[in-house]
Amino acid sequence: QVRLVASGGGLVQTGDSLRLSCAASGDTFSMYHMGWFRQAPGKGRDFVAAISGNDRTAYADSVKGRFTVSRDDARNTVYLQMNSLKAEDTAVYYCAARWSRSTMVATTTTSYNYWGPGTQVTVSS
Repeated sequence: QVRLVASGGGLVQTGDSLRLSCAASGDTFSMYHMGWFRQAPGKGRDFVAAISGNDRTAYADSVKGRFTVSRDDARNTVYLQMNSLKAEDTAVYYCAARWSRSTMVATTTTSYNYWGPGTQVTVSS
């Protein structure tokens, strides 16, 4: 069982940067793949980025080169550094976790078992 709490969202302007954090508790964090997803108003929940226990990463095409996912297992925390933010990045951002020994990083919502409550990111143009 893993409990997740995301933080760091807010209101920024186009071109600004923001770093989201997701703190995990309850189990061996290093054994979990961690993912970031987002959901804009009226749309489905989309994959953003993910990182495996051995630091393998995956990104949605829309954020490649702008967003960076990382993890600090000593702090049981995963981060999403978001640079060059655009209005279309506006959404509620969710972190998710899945226990896995695979080296492949999952990019679908159905692959993740645990979800945090989300944090709002609003990019004003």
